[in-house]
Amino acid sequence: MTHRVAVLDKELCQPKKCGLECIKYCPVNKSGADCIILNEEIKKAQIDEDICNGCGICVKVCPFDAITIVNLASELATEKVHQYGQNSFRLFRLPMPKKGEVVGLLGRNGIGKSTVVNILSGNVKPNLGKYNDPPDWDEILKYYSGTELKSHFEKIKDGQIKASIKPQQVSQIAQVFEGTGKELLEKYDERGVSNQLTKELGLENSLEQNLKELSGGELQRLAVAVAVSKDADFYFFDEPSSYNDVFQRTRVAKTIQNLTKIGKTVMVVEHDLTLLDFLSDYIEVLYGEPAAYGIVSGILSTKVGINVFLDGYLPSENVRFRDKKFTFDVSSSSTTKFQEGNEVIKYPALEKKYPSFSVSIESGKVRKGEVVGIMGANALGKTTMMKMIAGVEKPDSGKIDKKVKIAYKPQYLQNDIDVEVVSVLDKANGDPIEGSQEEEQIIDPLKIKKLYNKSVKNLSGGELQKVAIVSCLLQKVDLYALDEPSAFLDVEERIAIAKFIQKFVRSFEKSAIVIDHDILLMDLISDSMVIFEGTSGVEGHATSPLSKTEAMNRFLRSLDISFRRDEKTRRPRVNKLDSRLDKGQKESGNFYYRR
Repeated sequence: MTHRVAVLDKELCQPKKCGLECIKYCPVNKSGADCIILNEEIKKAQIDEDICNGCGICVKVCPFDAITIVNLASELATEKVHQYGQNSFRLFRLPMPKKGEVVGLLGRNGIGKSTVVNILSGNVKPNLGKYNDPPDWDEILKYYSGTELKSHFEKIKDGQIKASIKPQQVSQIAQVFEGTGKELLEKYDERGVSNQLTKELGLENSLEQNLKELSGGELQRLAVAVAVSKDADFYFFDEPSSYNDVFQRTRVAKTIQNLTKIGKTVMVVEHDLTLLDFLSDYIEVLYGEPAAYGIVSGILSTKVGINVFLDGYLPSENVRFRDKKFTFDVSSSSTTKFQEGNEVIKYPALEKKYPSFSVSIESGKVRKGEVVGIMGANALGKTTMMKMIAGVEKPDSGKIDKKVKIAYKPQYLQNDIDVEVVSVLDKANGDPIEGSQEEEQIIDPLKIKKLYNKSVKNLSGGELQKVAIVSCLLQKVDLYALDEPSAFLDVEERIAIAKFIQKFVRSFEKSAIVIDHDILLMDLISDSMVIFEGTSGVEGHATSPLSKTEAMNRFLRSLDISFRRDEKTRRPRVNKLDSRLDKGQKESGNFYYRR
């Protein structure tokens, strides 16, 4: 059974200027059915996907290239790997582990990445869709005969595969293990590498503390260290970037890559495309319908895999899994002209001192229609700056203009309230949201209407994040301050939200300040940038807002990473360390390649 997707570009379709070839030559129409008709209301062609046979004749005869027909594999019945029960999630195909390589798994939330990890690690036995009468190992091995996965499952059957998994929810580690970071690491260190990992991952100051006292970033790096220190054949890392800043993310990436140098097999699930690009040797794309079914693509090179995902189309399998492609317009934000004297807020040089930490901020301004991005390591005072500008904290020196109205989305979100999402949004909006103009402008594009009747305490991390972003944007203010809007969102959601915030700010002549560690998101959303430098946890210093090129160059230089532009999607790509491009760009001082 194949599900047909027929796409019509309404702007390109011009029935008045053609001979209605699509209707005339459609074989289904010729047999007496109405597969393609002219919709009298909108005066455009209309294709019935249910009776379309996918022949593609209309695509060929349309003089304006307005029609695209793609066969979307909806039930690859013979390739079903696992199904949890009747009317429940099912997975088709498995990714191929590769010895001595990092395979990155890229896909939306709820599309089967965790199921893949559980099956390949031996925690879940694949039932080939027969959930009522699960097959024995002989049947599973017979099913996989002639494939590379057969020997993998033979080893699982014989108990010869040892897997080490870094879980997604690192906060749960503190709930199940009583003791210090050092005790946890020593308990699992089968390779005798705990000292080396402590240095590599910057955990020197965290190990003596009890797990309950560690920050999210410290717990994340500790979980990576524990997973790496086990002596296993197979290593899985589920979202190793969360809570970490860019510096810590590169450290984590290098630590994971070191496993391949000793011939280990590694798989990584990650939503930060920059990190995935930097880390992976190969990519396998997962697509489908979240919480319904997931399909694993064939193995692709890192560059092709990420581009295929952004395009929403798998050429090798002729499958479209998203109706729009994501592109990165290089020029749009860096060349936007902002009129002088059009400031929403001007802030003077600010200082704030705590008993063991101080932060100083150079003066700056945010203009109408502008998004200012803030980047830098953790614990340098980025959130403190935002709180001072938002009036949540008082600076020790420097006075903020109180006349500016500011809405603030904090980094850590509260989900302990038992109220419906719709009432949270009503409160933020100041009026009932349903049927309002704001619903059309903000709620609909960000697709959170379906959450209206859910209780806040039952939302997933990603759903809670989207509700928090929308609650911030619904407020009638001049400046929106968003702290880590990418946390818990998958790649598609990150790009969609970045593009929406930028469009929203420009269309309504508002302004925004955004803190985030996802370089791709920051490149996409920012018009200018503030860079934080200093010593984490001791003292931080923020620049005035700089042009994007100047700021990115300065920031990437401190990371010792260089970027180029992908020639197809224009997305920023990390150059492999010490490659020809990397060395050439660093010598010329172009760490950030804009062209």
